[in-house]
Formats: sequence, C-alpha cells, structure tokens
Amino acid sequence: MSTPVLIAVGGNSLIRAGQQGTISEQLGNARSISRGVVALIREGVPVLLTHGNGPQVGAALLRSERAAGQVYEQRLDVCVASTQGEIGYLLQQSLSQELAAAALPVPVVAVLTQVVVADDDPAFRLPTKPIGPFYSRAEAEDKWRRWGWQMVEDAARGFRRVVASPEPREIVEEQAIRRMLDQEILVIAMGGGGIPVVREDGILRGADAVIDKDRASVLLAMRLGLERVIFSTDADYVYVNFRKPSQQAIERATANEMKAYLAAGHFPAGNMGPKIEAALRFLQNGGREVVVTSHERVADAFHGRTGTRIVSSSSQEK
Repeated sequence: MSTPVLIAVGGNSLIRAGQQGTISEQLGNARSISRGVVALIREGVPVLLTHGNGPQVGAALLRSERAAGQVYEQRLDVCVASTQGEIGYLLQQSLSQELAAAALPVPVVAVLTQVVVADDDPAFRLPTKPIGPFYSRAEAEDKWRRWGWQMVEDAARGFRRVVASPEPREIVEEQAIRRMLDQEILVIAMGGGGIPVVREDGILRGADAVIDKDRASVLLAMRLGLERVIFSTDADYVYVNFRKPSQQAIERATANEMKAYLAAGHFPAGNMGPKIEAALRFLQNGGREVVVTSHERVADAFHGRTGTRIVSSSSQEK
C-alpha cells in the first residue's frame, strides 16, 4: 500500500458563509467534500481525513449555556468530543455513500481522538483563542462573574470568550489509527484538533482548551511518517496581498519562500497564518509537500493542476 495523504478539512467547509448550519446543509457539504476524497481513493491513493469544528463547537457551547439549569452543562473538552462524533458521523455517512456509488469496498471509521497537552503550557496563562458567540459588555461581565470566563473585546461586534490553545504533544489513539490505515480503512480522526487532555500521575484528564486543528493534523502526519498533507479550505490558492489590487495567487513555493511571505505579514494570524505555520513545521520535520486548495478541487490539487504547492528545499532540488 502506498503512503496515505492526510487531508485536513476546514471547519467552515461544512457550514459555509451565509448558511444556517442545518444538518441538511452540512450533509450536502459533506457529500461535496467526499467526492474529492473518493476521487483520490478510486485512483489508489489512501487517505487519512482530519477536520475542524469551529462553528459546531461554538453551537455546542451556546446550547450548553442556554440550557443551564434545565440539563447538565458540558465542559469545553466534552463539547469538542461531542462535535467530533457529530461531524465524524456526517462525514462517515457521506463517504460511505460515495464509496458505495463508486463500487469501492473501503470501510470508513471515525475515531474520537484525544491529544495530550502540557498542564504548564504558557497558553493556559494567557488564553487567546476566541470561541462561541459575541456578547454585550453587560453579558460579558456576567459571564466573568458567574463562570470565570476570560473575555476579549472586538470593537465592532462585542465581547467573546477566549480559551487556551496549547501545543499538541501526543496523540493518544495514534497506534489505533496506524493499525487501521495498515488495514486500508479510511480513517476520520483528530476532529477539531483533538480532545485536549493532560496527564496527571499517568491518568488522562480533560482540559479547558481547544487545540489548533492544523498543528494537530501535521503532528499526526509526522508521527505516521506521511509525506504529503492537503489543507482543504475555502479558497483555491494561498495569496500574497490578499484582497488588495495587487493580489496574486501562489502556485508553487519553497518552505523558505513561504517563511519569508509569512514574516512579511502576508498571512494574518486570524486567517491563513496558522495553516502556513503548520505547513512549515511539517516540511521542516521530514514532510515533502503541502497543498492548500478548496475542497472541491482536492483531487486536481493532488495532481498539481491547481492549488498552492509548498515544498521543502530538498524536494525542490529533486
């Protein structure tokens, strides 16, 4: 069996701009994602799928907050776990239908994935990751008094809760994922960056945090010895001077060139920055290629017909 390619699906791929996020909408988007994945499998390319959960975990937190006093509340780590199951089911169902239509007898398994973080990670002292809805000043102050939430202000839209986003260090289910890939199972894993846990005297305990999906995905790819990662997002290419008159698509670049673009401020932290940082980390640790493209064009991007291809310097020389 050839080495699998890891496809990291962005959280907004299942709930698009302008959509309400109904299950019907998410299933339709999941079928669209699945077509690109199955197109690669049909060509004999094994796939490992990871995904984001930004909109879904925000909705889970909002449900928990508004139902407080009537049903049990859900901690943040449990919200990540529940959205892993929710999204995993939608993708599992959609992929199975597309595989059946293509007469491909490939099993699909969604794995609830825990990711170990350090309890002394600096991110816990300075939470910076915004989650959930926007609140008025009075609402934000109430959340701080009642639950100790840390809130930050977005001058244009109000206040949001911020939580820690610590560095992923270990994937608890790594060996199980490895064994399933060896058996040619299509694995869906690492939803939302993984369920954050810390080790205390050898015992795992859930952490009040979220983990960056792209950082966690490349950690999994590196641990499994994969050579290629595809980041599926809402754009066909990565751009320099994005949304400016001088905007230009990057079709191919080396890791050093992308590092220079990143240092020059072309990839903001709230947009493409974390994805490019994760790509560079993968390439600096043995990866050969990272592709960034839209989910509709994953198969074409794999073959170099579209998308931004980022290669290590050694790959460029070859």
